Amino acid sequence: MHLMVGLFLVMILCLLFPQDVKPEIINIGALLAYNTTIGDVARRAIELAVEDVNKNSSVLNGNRLVLSMVDSNCSAWIGTAAALELLQKDVVAIVGPQSSPLAHIVSQLASELQVPLLSFAATDPTLSSYQYPYFLRITHSDSSQMEAIADVIGYYGWRKVVVVYIDDDYGRNGILVLGDALRKVRAKIVYKAALPPDASRSGIGSVLMQLALMESRVLVVHTNPNMGLNIFAEASLQGMLNSGYVWMATDWLSSTLDSRILDSDTMNSLQGVIGLRKHTPISEDQRSFTARWNNLLKSRNVDTHLNIFGLHAYDTVWVIARAISTFLSEGGNTSFVSHPELSTVNGKKSELAQLKIFQGGLQLLKILRKTKLTGLAGPIQLDKHGDLLGPTFEIINIAGTDFRTVGYWSSQFGLYVNPLESNRSRSKQQLYDIIWPGGRKVVPCGWLIPNNEKKFLIGVPKKAGFEEFVTTVEGNNTMKGFCIEVFVAAVNLLPYAFPYTFVSFIQNNSTPSYNDLVEQVVLKKLDAVVGDISILKNRSEIVEFTLPYIDSGLVVVTPVRDIHSNNPWAFLKPFTPGMWCAIGGSFFMIGAVVWFLEHKANPDFRGQPKKQFATIFWFSFSTLFFSHRENILTALGRAVLIIWLFVVLIITSSYTANLSSIFTARQLSSTIDGIDSLKKSGSPVGYQTGSFARNYLIHELGIDPSRLIPLDSPEKYAKALSDGPKRGGVAAIVDELPYAQVFLSIRCGYTLVGQQISRNGWGFAFQKDSELAIDISTAILTLSENGELQRIHDKWLSQTSCNSRKNQVESDQLSLKSFWGLFLIIGLACFVSLFVFFYRMILQYIRHSRNLDNQDGSASHSGSLTYRSAKIIRSFASFVDEKKTESSKRKRSDQQGSGSNPSHDSSHLNSNNQAFTSDPQTAPAQTAE
Repeated sequence: MHLMVGLFLVMILCLLFPQDVKPEIINIGALLAYNTTIGDVARRAIELAVEDVNKNSSVLNGNRLVLSMVDSNCSAWIGTAAALELLQKDVVAIVGPQSSPLAHIVSQLASELQVPLLSFAATDPTLSSYQYPYFLRITHSDSSQMEAIADVIGYYGWRKVVVVYIDDDYGRNGILVLGDALRKVRAKIVYKAALPPDASRSGIGSVLMQLALMESRVLVVHTNPNMGLNIFAEASLQGMLNSGYVWMATDWLSSTLDSRILDSDTMNSLQGVIGLRKHTPISEDQRSFTARWNNLLKSRNVDTHLNIFGLHAYDTVWVIARAISTFLSEGGNTSFVSHPELSTVNGKKSELAQLKIFQGGLQLLKILRKTKLTGLAGPIQLDKHGDLLGPTFEIINIAGTDFRTVGYWSSQFGLYVNPLESNRSRSKQQLYDIIWPGGRKVVPCGWLIPNNEKKFLIGVPKKAGFEEFVTTVEGNNTMKGFCIEVFVAAVNLLPYAFPYTFVSFIQNNSTPSYNDLVEQVVLKKLDAVVGDISILKNRSEIVEFTLPYIDSGLVVVTPVRDIHSNNPWAFLKPFTPGMWCAIGGSFFMIGAVVWFLEHKANPDFRGQPKKQFATIFWFSFSTLFFSHRENILTALGRAVLIIWLFVVLIITSSYTANLSSIFTARQLSSTIDGIDSLKKSGSPVGYQTGSFARNYLIHELGIDPSRLIPLDSPEKYAKALSDGPKRGGVAAIVDELPYAQVFLSIRCGYTLVGQQISRNGWGFAFQKDSELAIDISTAILTLSENGELQRIHDKWLSQTSCNSRKNQVESDQLSLKSFWGLFLIIGLACFVSLFVFFYRMILQYIRHSRNLDNQDGSASHSGSLTYRSAKIIRSFASFVDEKKTESSKRKRSDQQGSGSNPSHDSSHLNSNNQAFTSDPQTAPAQTAE
C-alpha cells in the first residue's frame, strides 16, 4: 500500500514538473595530421582539453565529451575519407581540419550535414563563412599576417618582392592576399616561385638558383614547416643568406621554433631571417598549463614543446564545450536524422546512408558565433566572417641560437615597439634594429645587380653643340660634360657595384630625337639614358625618371639693341603713357579746383574768361617748378595747394631718378617681349634639334609648324638671331633654360624676354619600376645636400664672357600702379575742399533768403514750380556774385588803407553790409561788374 502511494506521488510530480532527459555522452571529432609538428602538438592539447572538460562537472552538467580523432596523413584524399568516418559517428562538432586544402573539401560535407567545423590552423583567407557557413576559425586568417609583412616591407621602403610558396590552396591564396597588401604600401610581387607539396631538396635548389639571378633581394617564404626549413638550408648552401638579402617567413617559422629545439646547422641557415609570431598575453592559466604540459611530456619522454597552435587547439575544445552547455540549457536537440538524398542512390541502398544530418546544428552554430570568453591564447571572439578578432603579431629576428622580438604589429596601430604604450598610432611606425643576413645592421637596399658579368648599357645623346652638357671625347670614345659628371658622382655613392658602359646615340649624323632615345629604354635596347633629358609627362608614363638634378623650362631668347641718350624721345621713358596722362589730368584738375576756390575772393583769379583760362593752366603747370606768382588767399585753396606741391615733389623726384638711371645704365630693348608677342608676330621661331620644344610650340601654343626652324649649336643660334626674319633667320629662339643660360654667357647682344613658358627639370631615365632610379635619386639628393652638385654646375656652366652686360630686358618705366596712392590723396583733397566750399555757400544763401523773406513778408509766392526754381537759381547766382564783389572791395580797401584806423575799416565794412542787406532789389545792379 505504501509502495503504491509512493509511485503515485512520483507520477504526479513528474506530470507537474516535467524534466528534460539529457544525453550522458556527446560526441565530438578531431581531424589532424599526426606526422606534422602542428598536428602532434594539437593532438596532445585536444586530449588534455577533453580531459579537463570532463573533470569539470559544472561545464556540461554531468555529461561527458567523447572524442573521436582521425589522421589525415597530410593527404586530401585520406583526409576526406577520415572526415566521412567521423561524420558517421554522429559528432556534433569537429575540431579541424588542420590544413587549408582539406578544409575546403570537408567544409562542404559539414555544411550539408549541418555539423560545425572549428579549425585552429587552417588560415587560408578564402575559407569564408559566406561560402562555408558551418566553418569557423579559432585562429587568425592569413590576411592579417600578410598585412603585417607588407607593413614591414613598406617601413623599410622596399618596392619589389619575390615570394616562395607551397603550391596548394594555403600557399596560393595567402600570396594572393599578400599581393593586395603590398599594393597598399606601393610595393609589388615581381616573381612567384611555386613549389609542389612534395618538392625535393634538389628541386628547391633549382628554383633558388633562378632567384639568385634576379635583382630583387627581398624574399618571403610561405610554406609548411618542413618545406620552409629545406628552403633555408638550400639557400644557405647557395650563399643566398649573405649580406644584401632580406628573408621573411610567415608564422610557420615561429611555430617551429616554439615546438622543438633545432640543431646548430638549421639555426645557422636561419640567421638574419625575419618572422612573425602570434602574440599571446601571458596569464596564470597559461603558465599553469605550460608547466603541466612540460611535466607530462617529460614523463612520457617526448620532446615536443607547446606552440600557439596547441593553445588554439586547447581553446577550441573549450569553445565547443561552452557552446554545447548553452545549447543543452536552451533545450537543444542532439538527435540526427538520415539525409533524404543519401538513403538510396540509383534506386539502391547507399553506403553513405550512415551520414546523418545534425538537427541541432544550426542552433549550435549560432551559439558558437556568439562565443565570447578568454582562453589560454587570449580573448576569443569571432567576427562576422567567423575568424578570430584582434590579431597581434610579434616581429622576430633570428640571431644566434634563438630569436628576439624587434617589434609588434596590429591591424589598428601597425608597427610599434612597446605593447604597453597608450598613444600608439599608424603615423609613428617603429621597429628595433635588426641583424640582417651576413650579420650586418645596415638595412639592405632590397635589390642588387645580378652577378652575371653583364654591364648596363647607358645611352647618351651625341649632340652637335652645347658640349658643356654632354660630349664624346674623340679617340677613346669616353663621355664627359655636366650631365655625365653628375651621373658618375651619383653612381659612386651607391652602396653596391654598378657595372655600366656608355653607348652613343645619334640619328642621321645629327642630334637625335630625345623621344626616340627614351623609346630605346622602353624597347629594352638600353638599360638607361643619361644626358640632358627633360622630365615630361608622356615620357614618365613609359620610363622611370630620377629626381631632377637641374631645373629647366622653356624660355624665349631674342636679339637686342642698345638704347643711349641719342634717342630723341628718351625723356618720356621714365613714365608709362598712362602715367603721363594721369599727371596731365591732375595738373588741369588742380588748376580748376584752385580757381574755383579762389575766384570769388582773389582778384588774381578774376577777369575776362580768356584770362581766367590762361590763369588756370599757368598756375597749375607753374607749380611744377614752385614758381607760381598768384597768391592763395582762402584756407581751402591753401590746403589743396600744399598737398599738391607734396605730390609734385614726389613725381619730379621719381622722374629725375629714373631718367638718370636710363641715361647712366646701359639699357637693353627687344622687339619681342614674350611668347604672346612672338605668337602674334608670325615671324620664324628657332628651336633646338631633337628637343621637345617643337611639339610644345605646335600642340600647346598653336604655332604653325612652317614657322619653326631647327638649330643645333650656339653658332647657328647666333647667326639665325643676327640675320633676323628678313634675311632668313629667326625673330626668337624657344629653348630650355640651361641651354639659354649657356648661350647668353658666351654670346653678347641677346637676352631672355618674358616669363618662363614651362617648368620641369632634367633627369636620368631608367626602365619602368627600376630600383636603380630610386637609388640614383637618393644619391642626387646627397650630392645636392653636400654641395657637390653645385660644384659640378659651377665647373661646367658658370663660365661667361658677358659679365659686364645685363642680358635681361626689364621694364624700368614707372606706371600708375606705383603712384595711385598719391593721386588718390590729391583727389580726395579736391573733393573735400569743393564740398566744404559749396556747403558753406549754401548755408550763407539760406540765411540771406530768410532775411529777405522777413523784410518783404507781403511778397507773393505764387507761380509755377519751374518759375520758382528759376528764380531761386538766379537769386543764388546773384548772391554768389555779390559775395565775390564784396570780397574784392574788402581786399582793395585793405590794400589802400593798410595804415588807417581799424575802427574806420570796421565801420566801413558794417556800412557796406548794411547797404547789402537793406535793399536786395537794387543790390545786384550796384555790385555787377
